[in-house]
Amino acid sequence: MTPTRIAVGALLLLSALPAQSTGTEDLVLRVKPSELNLTLGATETLRTEVVDVGGRPAKGEVLFFSLDRRGVSVDKSGKVTALRTGSFRVIARLVGAANGSRVVIPVRVVHAKPAAIVLRSAPQRVFADTIVELDAAIIGEDGRTRPDLTVDFRSSDPKIVEIDDLRRIVARSAGTCAIIASGSGLEQRHQLVVVANPVRTLTVTPNVKQARTGDVVHFAVATADSAGKRIDDVPVQLAVQAKPTDHRGPGASGQIEPDGRFVAETPGVYTVIAACGKLAASATVRITPRNVQQQLVKVGHGEVFHVHTSDLWVWEGVDGRDYAVTGTWGADGEAYFWDVTDPRRIERIATVKVDARTVNDVKVSKDGRICVISREGASNRKNGIIVLDVSNPRSPKMLSKFTDNLTGGVHNLFIDSGFVYALSAGRRYDVIDIHDPSAPVRVSNFELKSPGHAIHDVWIANGIAFSSNWRDGIQLVDVGNGIRGGSPQKPVQFASYAYPSGWNHAAFPFRSATTKRFYVIAGDEAFPYGLSIENRPTYPRGWFHFIDFTDLDKPREVARYEVPEAGTHNLWVEGDVLYAAYYNAGVRVVDISGELLGDLYRQGREIAWFLPTHHKAKVPNAPMTWGPQPHKGRIFFSDWNSGLWCVELAPQRGRRR
Repeated sequence: MTPTRIAVGALLLLSALPAQSTGTEDLVLRVKPSELNLTLGATETLRTEVVDVGGRPAKGEVLFFSLDRRGVSVDKSGKVTALRTGSFRVIARLVGAANGSRVVIPVRVVHAKPAAIVLRSAPQRVFADTIVELDAAIIGEDGRTRPDLTVDFRSSDPKIVEIDDLRRIVARSAGTCAIIASGSGLEQRHQLVVVANPVRTLTVTPNVKQARTGDVVHFAVATADSAGKRIDDVPVQLAVQAKPTDHRGPGASGQIEPDGRFVAETPGVYTVIAACGKLAASATVRITPRNVQQQLVKVGHGEVFHVHTSDLWVWEGVDGRDYAVTGTWGADGEAYFWDVTDPRRIERIATVKVDARTVNDVKVSKDGRICVISREGASNRKNGIIVLDVSNPRSPKMLSKFTDNLTGGVHNLFIDSGFVYALSAGRRYDVIDIHDPSAPVRVSNFELKSPGHAIHDVWIANGIAFSSNWRDGIQLVDVGNGIRGGSPQKPVQFASYAYPSGWNHAAFPFRSATTKRFYVIAGDEAFPYGLSIENRPTYPRGWFHFIDFTDLDKPREVARYEVPEAGTHNLWVEGDVLYAAYYNAGVRVVDISGELLGDLYRQGREIAWFLPTHHKAKVPNAPMTWGPQPHKGRIFFSDWNSGLWCVELAPQRGRRR
């Protein structure tokens, strides 16, 4: 959870001119220019002057911060960088001054002027009687795409090529003509040749005749000329006709991709229709219910009602018993240790208190001996991490602190093979060697170079660091896998994927046990209606994006899991099952077996869900599920408002969905 990013950005320190006066209460801060007008991506540095009541130069500490770090950023030199278009504000504040101590600098960010039209998808040759997509963009003087401007198309000869209402090429007859792209006073011409369509036979064949909702069916399309020779480069249009099984329920719905992959969301009979010119062919499949539904039932509850609970970690201790640790958010710097050997009677066995407001993240090493907790909001700003010996979880012992260059706060961390990967002020992660847990040593760090970059989380698996970087998306970094020669001492980035919303908050990698395809699930976090700390529920938004990274050079988003009117937080995958913390929608268990495509929620892949509520909770009767972890056949999870829970799957009772 990152509510602070909704409020203000990180404070940055700047020393002003030499002093002649004493006492900052009578100093005045001046900033030039008084307002900024920037093009997207441009920078400009604010100039500050501190004077006393007589107008003489003085010395004082100035803090800069942005009210929207995603819109504009400001560094310690006062340099403002425009990250997206709109109207924003940067604040300069003189520390300790009573008058003239705060200056608001309006910042307006606009796109650069249009410079050219670029045709991103325009063929040199098309076949008569086919339809082909067009894609073009207007580029600004800065080389950036202008998403706010549209391109119109027209044909120089509509008898040869017509442009339909969807701005597609409709090839009518053989010949040569020009496609003219225009917009914002610009024009670009593209020569196009239309050749006779050689296709004389068309067939479409599914790989199965019957499947379940959510199963991907592959329809093979074949085209051939009059001699029976296969033709592969002629475009074929695919469409779906659906007949629902239950006429009293909603109509059947499915998704067909241009490559012939089809998935249905509801049971029914589906006919896929292929068309090429004047030819058409079809094939039909029957889709049955997935029938994976079970129910989650409560096993036990470790109650925490006086503060908000953050992350959790569950592990088997060196004594063979099972334990859990949970953090606290916006409280008094406490982490709680629990005995969960009998999850019907979860017992709090120890409390560790550190100088912090928030212990956001907690992790335990694979051998169950070392626990590392993060700190934010320390009274002396020395946040960083705390390393604990938890060989006896009933009596955790502090082994060391590491605060060097981590004063901005550690929001999340991960332990892997004797190294801690700790976030620093939401900008990067540092790699800290804890092979000697009493003397941690930083060995490297990883930070993006993009303007206004930020990071929220990092997860390590098989020597690869998967970091979640908000609008920069998922970053894959070799920290020991060897795929790019990386190591903890030399992190090497080798793949990434970003999506338009910029909400990338968490990531979890997995290789499908059934298809062997490699996915990374990217989780959103957004609070469009604000974060309610007391008294009333919060209504987050967002979903889980399934990114197919099987081809590391060409990752693609193939599916989503989105619970309506709710928002995601953390997640876990074990086998082909997703365990999702879905904030106000509770904990969710999802079948992610097989090939993934489309909307997994609507396909009936959800196995079960559980809403943790309690009338004595920090916010009463308001689920706010933070993080799940399966452990020995049960599912443990933390809830922001009510503490630590344990649930388990049981057969579904009653009517099927």
